[in-house]
Amino acid sequence: MVGHLIKLGTRGSPLALVQAEEVRDKLLAAHDELQVEIVEVSTTGDRIQDRTLAAIGGKGLFTKELEQALYDRDVDVAVHSAKDMLTKFPPGLVLGPILAREDVRDVLISKSGTGLGDLEVGAVVGTASLRRQAQVLALRPDLKVIPFRGNVQTRLLKLEEGQADATLVALAGLVRLKNERVASEIFETDRVLPAVGQGAIALELREDDAETAKLCEALNDTTTASELTAERAMLAELDGSCRTPIAGLAKLDSGNLSIHLRALIAKPDGSVVHAVERKGTIGDAAEIGADAGQELKRKAGPNFLL
Repeated sequence: MVGHLIKLGTRGSPLALVQAEEVRDKLLAAHDELQVEIVEVSTTGDRIQDRTLAAIGGKGLFTKELEQALYDRDVDVAVHSAKDMLTKFPPGLVLGPILAREDVRDVLISKSGTGLGDLEVGAVVGTASLRRQAQVLALRPDLKVIPFRGNVQTRLLKLEEGQADATLVALAGLVRLKNERVASEIFETDRVLPAVGQGAIALELREDDAETAKLCEALNDTTTASELTAERAMLAELDGSCRTPIAGLAKLDSGNLSIHLRALIAKPDGSVVHAVERKGTIGDAAEIGADAGQELKRKAGPNFLL
């Protein structure tokens, strides 16, 4: 493998670059004399910050330019936050290895340093995630939620400027940025269920690039991959996007023999939440996820996701 070069495509945000660096370091540790280059790709989702993702077309706006770079062979691997990925891949592109998951939980960052229960009545919470909005309002319907986009640093600045009293982010991002100290409260998953794929880094590859796929194999974490198989199968049944509050988390038991999936859909105002659970063997991860998604569809009825 002397002199072989792999180009990793990534968004240019601080967190995305840290994730790409993690992939680079693991590749270099797995293969002697491999060369790895990180290529920053500007995405529509990063460029447009004044509107919610739902308003400008959905979470595919964080992936489509990276996928075009794969098509153009400007990069060999696209490095994604798994929660940003659509459930269907464009022709010729495939889901590659998935790295071991970081902490899946969400956190509240408040200007006052208090947790959700201690925010004043009518306090303003900023988030671009309908999933987070719905679950926060289900817990505290007296709060006001406003659209709030940007990376962690941008959101912290917005809090300092008084644009909101609190915001929510993924703990995984804070851990990777070594900034966990800003968290005012960490939500256990029985209170706020995370996004599908939250905390995981996923690789996207060209289907015909067997050599790169082989080199990346060592990065795959089978536990996380099985969990995401169940979560993404659930999401696919719901045709989920950032326009609908959907959450899902699968966990393998300590022996990696059985899998437990929890999932929900909700109204954006938190007034209605439908939840399901499924348990089964690891080999049935996709079927468990699909069945959970189908039950959520039945519970919600035909117009719930419109």
